[in-house]
Amino acid sequence: MHHLTGLHDMPARIVRTILDRASEHKALLLHDSDNIPQSLKGRRIVLAFFENSTRTRFSFEIAARNLGASTLNFSAASSSVSKGESITDTIKNLEAMQVDAFVIRHPSSGVADMISGITSKSVINAGDGTREHPTQALLDIFTLREYFGKLEGINIMILGDILHSRVARSNIFGLSALGANVGVCCPATLLPGDAASLKVRVFTDIDDAIRWADAAIVLRLQLERTTGGYLPSLEDYSLNFGLTDERLEKIRKHMLVLHPGPINREIEISSNVADRIQPPGYSSSMLLEQVTNGVAVRTAVLEALLANSGKDECPGNQGKSTKT
Repeated sequence: MHHLTGLHDMPARIVRTILDRASEHKALLLHDSDNIPQSLKGRRIVLAFFENSTRTRFSFEIAARNLGASTLNFSAASSSVSKGESITDTIKNLEAMQVDAFVIRHPSSGVADMISGITSKSVINAGDGTREHPTQALLDIFTLREYFGKLEGINIMILGDILHSRVARSNIFGLSALGANVGVCCPATLLPGDAASLKVRVFTDIDDAIRWADAAIVLRLQLERTTGGYLPSLEDYSLNFGLTDERLEKIRKHMLVLHPGPINREIEISSNVADRIQPPGYSSSMLLEQVTNGVAVRTAVLEALLANSGKDECPGNQGKSTKT
């Protein structure tokens, strides 16, 4: 595996390999951090974020440094991009500085794939437009697998703005590959036109979705959707699609709750549901556990892409360069 630009068509065996290695790294992070293998010592990783980020950028930085690599933090606002330099020229110039990998976040869909086609260095997609966010999905899947012990036959609801969500798409691909049953719940205006091709169960009533689901991945509602004509108002969305204690108590259903962050409290999710780490109650929040798991998963991804580069085989690669 030379690049990680998405989970679409990624074989289940590669996903499982990354998750298994992430489990080992999590144990080291929590209990034996002094013995994390320095498998990337001397490597240089560019964190090229053309959008703001907290969790994703910092977890990649921690993951890289834990493995012995150094990081270069790229900011578009303070770079030559602000003077009109193309992204192609930017990447080529950084590559000429003998870096080893690019972690890319960009507001335009397809940029990560484009960059992987112009550089010989490894490219990791940290979120591109509305297309994919593979490492977020991998950490979500890791969190769910760790809780349930398996994913085969588990019902996972993705709740929110499916149309514009790169997190939703990557989760649909990854969860489906591992045998989970995936459903989506949202207003009809926020359902993608290709929903049928995604082979997911579609709910437009949140109560029906809750009765069906074992866990919910709640998506951040981008507040500009109300001015874009997708929703009547934030209040209407919260009333009909917000995940609250009252809704869960009415149905008397325990729900495992995930959210990629940042959250809009009292819009897509109530504070009680977001903050409840342990019962009592009808929900268990995994939001902070996801943050911890993000470091472990991104450590495993960096290791899989870079630790063996230059050798005949990488995990899941069978000796050739593949782009997933």
